[in-house]
Amino acid sequence: MASKKKQLFKIIILGDSGVGKTSLMNQYVNARFTQQYRATVGADFMAKEVMIDDRMVTLQIWDTAGQERFQSLGGAFYRGADCCVLVYDITNPKSFDSLDSWRDEFLMQGQPKDPEHFPFVVLGNKLDKATERKVQESKAQQWCKSHGNIQFFEVSAKDATNIEQAFQDIAKAAASQEKDEEIFFPTTVTLTKQDPKKQQKQGGCC
Repeated sequence: MASKKKQLFKIIILGDSGVGKTSLMNQYVNARFTQQYRATVGADFMAKEVMIDDRMVTLQIWDTAGQERFQSLGGAFYRGADCCVLVYDITNPKSFDSLDSWRDEFLMQGQPKDPEHFPFVVLGNKLDKATERKVQESKAQQWCKSHGNIQFFEVSAKDATNIEQAFQDIAKAAASQEKDEEIFFPTTVTLTKQDPKKQQKQGGCC
């Protein structure tokens, strides 16, 4: 009898500075939101265990800086990712227009084995500010459709709207990349007792 080894999946969150990448991660992992804005310098990550298809996996969620001057750090952090989350602010059209460049940069820096089928998920954040919306949901849906039917959610890091559902789908997307690389290990180990006479012959100092 063998059991599946618990797996670790690396999730990269990309998007312009100020779209709420850190807030999304904090809301999902710690159920916490703060109004204070502090730009991420370089990269940081948090981990959370989640049940996917009756097995426990760990999501290692990387929050990378959105400032252009830090984009050169990308390669080291992008490689080995199992899913890339692209985030924009529904009140900021420029952040939406940047999705193409963030996607292209990930594919260039991360160098996934199968770029055409690598899983991306798009999150339109700040749904709590829907009255200030500048990016229509239909426009984002069309962008996702034209880039290979990318999964899309409008979310709010502030009030947690759609956060759990979005990250559940992110986890499933990441896990789908590992379906051919599942690792198994035996649940029992057989120990063979050594012959005492052989033990004496081997002898030696301790």
